Amino acid sequence: MNNEQQQRSDYLYEQHVTHLTLQGKRPATIDGYSRALRRITHHLDKSPDMLTTNDLKRYFTQLIKTHS
Repeated sequence: MNNEQQQRSDYLYEQHVTHLTLQGKRPATIDGYSRALRRITHHLDKSPDMLTTNDLKRYFTQLIKTHS
């Protein structure tokens, strides 16, 4: 990701955490969801708002193959 995309991703990440907190999610849940989001965006090198359904399918297919 370039600098602009990274800033957008960081902003969306913070919004994600804020929304989960406002929903009353427990800290462990927020941590787990947030780590998953960071792993996916890092692996695919895309901001969360740029991820497609196909991106996620490929990511989870690879995850199942390597961790099952």
